[in-house]
Amino acid sequence: MKSVTLLGVCLYASFHMCALDIEQEFRKLGFIDIAELNPEVRVELMYAGDDNFTGRVLYEGFTRAWLHPDAAHAVDVAQGYLAEIMPGYHLLIKDAARPMSVQRKMFDAVKGTPKANYVANPAKGGGLHNYGLAVDITIVDPNGKELDMGTPVDFLGPQSNIDREVTLVKNGVMSENARQNRLLLRKIMKKAGFMPLRTEWWHFNLVSKKQAQESYNRLDF
Repeated sequence: MKSVTLLGVCLYASFHMCALDIEQEFRKLGFIDIAELNPEVRVELMYAGDDNFTGRVLYEGFTRAWLHPDAAHAVDVAQGYLAEIMPGYHLLIKDAARPMSVQRKMFDAVKGTPKANYVANPAKGGGLHNYGLAVDITIVDPNGKELDMGTPVDFLGPQSNIDREVTLVKNGVMSENARQNRLLLRKIMKKAGFMPLRTEWWHFNLVSKKQAQESYNRLDF
């Protein structure tokens, strides 16, 4: 497996310069800022703030959603499909490419807890976010409000499992409207080439981990 290293060293740089180095590194690797490719795709990175399952800011200073070109163009296609079905609605990316340095911080925040089962172990190569080939994503209406999906993005629990949705509706845990919204999201993303994750309705991978390891560079910075 090939890997890449951070070229910009931040030892004597300011907090914001470090963030700038990270974004410059993404550009050097040929990664795409999804907002530049398609401004109709909204971006609100949950790990750029502390309102996430770790309760910590993990993305210190960068707020753009960067993706490998293969994944970025697939998201662009997905937004096109959504616009055809529901004009005025937008995909909202909550997480995209994630450097391994952030993956380590994330795993350290949940290590030894049940939440660790939801985070790819960096010691085992991390996950598809670490290749820029995965997105955490939802849909917003024309007013920018997230559609009801039964749980927020990043909710770690059985209510987020896509194979329990019928039972969740039957038991009154989730509304039928929320289930239909999840089905819409999956329909759009799958048509664009993404694969859903069983345990997280918001997470989609473009390729398998084996394919990523064989054909893509991991973000080792």
